[in-house]
Amino acid sequence: MSDSLTKPRVKTRVKTERPKLHKVILINDDFTPREFVVTVLKGEFHMSEDQAYRVMITAHRRGVCVVAVFTKDVAETKATRATEAGKAKGYPLMFTTEPEE
Repeated sequence: MSDSLTKPRVKTRVKTERPKLHKVILINDDFTPREFVVTVLKGEFHMSEDQAYRVMITAHRRGVCVVAVFTKDVAETKATRATEAGKAKGYPLMFTTEPEE
């Protein structure tokens, strides 16, 4: 008999982590017209008229509203583009991002 040891083969799996998600948040202000906010939400976040109106009203009543959740890069890009759309028209429209818990 041989004295060699045989080791069982062990397969190692590399687990890929899901990317962390970030919330895009609309911050209410008293100067940006409601219709303009709805237009930006429809254009940048591809919402229906009804969805955009509900998000705008929620932000108006509560001060802030989560618009959508994306990966970090997408969330930051959309928040920046939506905020810049307001600036281009002279409005203080503001979108921010924060990590989702």
